[in-house]
Amino acid sequence: MSAPIKETTPARPEGAVAKVPVRAGDRRGEGVVLNVFSHGFLALWALLIVLPLLWLVLSAFKSDAQIGGSAFGWPEHWSLGVFSRAWGKGIGDYFLNTVIVLVFSVPLTMLFGSMAAYVLARYRFWGNRLLYYFFVAGAMFPVFLALVPLFFMVKRLDMLNTYQGLILVYVAYSMPFTVFFMHAFFRTLPTAVFEAAVLDGASHTRTFFQVMLPMAKPGLISVGIFNTLGQWNQFILPTVLMQPQSGSDPERYVLTQGLIQLQQQQGYASDLPVLFAGVTIAMIPMLVVYLSFQRQVQAGLTSATLK
Repeated sequence: MSAPIKETTPARPEGAVAKVPVRAGDRRGEGVVLNVFSHGFLALWALLIVLPLLWLVLSAFKSDAQIGGSAFGWPEHWSLGVFSRAWGKGIGDYFLNTVIVLVFSVPLTMLFGSMAAYVLARYRFWGNRLLYYFFVAGAMFPVFLALVPLFFMVKRLDMLNTYQGLILVYVAYSMPFTVFFMHAFFRTLPTAVFEAAVLDGASHTRTFFQVMLPMAKPGLISVGIFNTLGQWNQFILPTVLMQPQSGSDPERYVLTQGLIQLQQQQGYASDLPVLFAGVTIAMIPMLVVYLSFQRQVQAGLTSATLK
């Protein structure tokens, strides 16, 4: 009779480490620890953002003595009269000037930026990449280095302290980021739809406005929100370009300048609730815009990755 065959395991090379199977329970435990850590960090981050906003809004309803006494104490008297005082001291005019500028600057930025990004993303021609990198380089160029030549250029065009001068500068300032963002988005759109529109006899203009641009709606909303936030909070450009050149020129200050003016108008007679009310008035529209389009912004930021 033949001897039974013994099962032998292959010899492990010297120095090799044996693999230990990972149990499902261990993986579940690691996932729980990671979730607790990530959610705790997000909760701490939310507190760091919400608490200053809450303090800002509550301070608008307090008196000077209450603001100096307790930072997060509740106001003794809830009244909206402080917002009326802030509006009457010039915040209303500054708010209107900001809205007038953004009503024109944001749509023009989206129109010109999406058109340039579409051409650079869907058409191949000599100098395509050169133009694209030219736009991208604009986002890396500090605006402080261009303030002096920009001031003299706008002055030569006789557009200092004018809405149209600030609108054109805002459009040029926001173009690099808009082209960079929309270029990546247009490249993710299906080519078959573009080719079908061309075969149906659609012109380049009709293909862009009626076919490709509606498909890029999530990206347009996302970059539009970012441009609105950036232009609404812009301070250095209007400070340089929206200064009255003579005593007869009207003041067309925007909100960021207006808050500084409101603080300077107080002098030694401190009226901190009015200042906090002005900051609250400047803050609320952007919070409403972001919270209203929060889902669209998230969809626009993730769609390019998912496609």
